Amino acid sequence: MDWKTYVISFFITALIFGSAFGVNKLLDSKKAADIKNVQDQIALDILSSETQFDLLKEVSCKNVDDSILSQEINSLATKLSYMEANDNGTANPELIYLKKYYSLLQIKDYILMQRLSDKCDVKPISILYFYGNKDVCPQCVEMGYVLTKLREAYPEVRIYSFDTNLDLSALATLRTVNKISETQLPAVIVGEQTITGFRSYDDLKSSIPALKILDKKKADLDKANKAKATSTTSTSTSTKAGTTSK
Repeated sequence: MDWKTYVISFFITALIFGSAFGVNKLLDSKKAADIKNVQDQIALDILSSETQFDLLKEVSCKNVDDSILSQEINSLATKLSYMEANDNGTANPELIYLKKYYSLLQIKDYILMQRLSDKCDVKPISILYFYGNKDVCPQCVEMGYVLTKLREAYPEVRIYSFDTNLDLSALATLRTVNKISETQLPAVIVGEQTITGFRSYDDLKSSIPALKILDKKKADLDKANKAKATSTTSTSTSTKAGTTSK
């Protein structure tokens, strides 16, 4: 009886472990499929962005406004964040490749915006953000959250994020030009202004004069819209009163 009990216990244990292994394998397969889908979408977004950049180079200044400027960069950032969150820390070569491609795409977009600014009366607000891994820059993750919040509050602001760990000559040149070293991370560059170290949302916002101008424009626009709405309501009320009196 003891022998039979041991055999039954062995098979039950094996069944439990086998089921757990099968479930884990299924979850890993689903995660891999999700990441593959993200990679395919990123490749398509990159091609779309490059085509859009080529079109914008030829566009007339009178047809340039923020609505036609590339929005794929923010979308790519979200997708890459998903891939980084699901990375197992083994330096996935596909992830590194896509991050390099994404960095080049951002640099290309940044250069395009500078050319449009010189060619046309366009004054984009561009922010360059340099970050590193947790060992080098433990506060970079929190700074990333601050910039995400800033981008949500100001969709017209273009934020370019660069991983300083990437072995990319163009990125190294960009760091050299802006004099950014690993000891200064996280680092934020707005125009000629360089902000190093972690900053809270309110602190960072108050450090960027261009955002104050945007806030004033939005406040003036809201005030004008409210005045227009009040005027329309008053006119409508007067018209109805006149009709009633007749």
